[in-house]
Amino acid sequence: MGLKTTNETEQVRTWSGDFGREYTDRNIYTPAELDELYRRNYGVSRTELNRCLLQEVPRDARILEVGCNIGNQLLLLQEMGFHNLCGIEIQSYALERAKERVEGAALTQASVLAIPYADRNFDLVFTSGVLIHIAPADLPTAMDEIHRCAKQWIWGFEYYAPEMTEVAYRGHEALLWKTDYARSYLERFHDLELVSEDRMRYLDNENVDTAFLLRRKAWRTVLRTDQGEA
Repeated sequence: MGLKTTNETEQVRTWSGDFGREYTDRNIYTPAELDELYRRNYGVSRTELNRCLLQEVPRDARILEVGCNIGNQLLLLQEMGFHNLCGIEIQSYALERAKERVEGAALTQASVLAIPYADRNFDLVFTSGVLIHIAPADLPTAMDEIHRCAKQWIWGFEYYAPEMTEVAYRGHEALLWKTDYARSYLERFHDLELVSEDRMRYLDNENVDTAFLLRRKAWRTVLRTDQGEA
């Protein structure tokens, strides 16, 4: 099944401790508050962005969020009608809070470097501001695990840069990087294709984020066959 034991890195240790707990306490949003935050940052709500990217994903799709933290994104997906939701989170404090907030979701403590599920167990696997905190040396393992567990789609929302760039984060080094994550997936996995990508510049600075949806090419063939287009 491809299951692995937990891998511990400097980043995992940091996010699992007090630093990660402080992050959680700073970033608790209701779906309405999350939408307003995105409007302030980009001029578009997260709900609107999700609707554009997830047009072909059925509401009963089995979805895994990797790094769900307090459950902000899962709550928003529930409001949009998605109901078959799972999440993993390395930080026990955030996970317990998420379990209190996101009713009906299956939430487990685990790392992206060792996702405790079988191959292709989810229709869609996604991250939101998680890959940016994976060290470049560990990023291939994280991407392998996400790709392994995704049956059809991989969805991401991450900081963007044309090349791998480290960024100081709250006075710490080796905690945040940005790159072209969609391209990284496509270069590593030749069975993926880009469905959609939106690079969004912040309204008050020059930084750019990327929202992208990838799909296994074999799934496109299945769709065409079902529709009589093969």
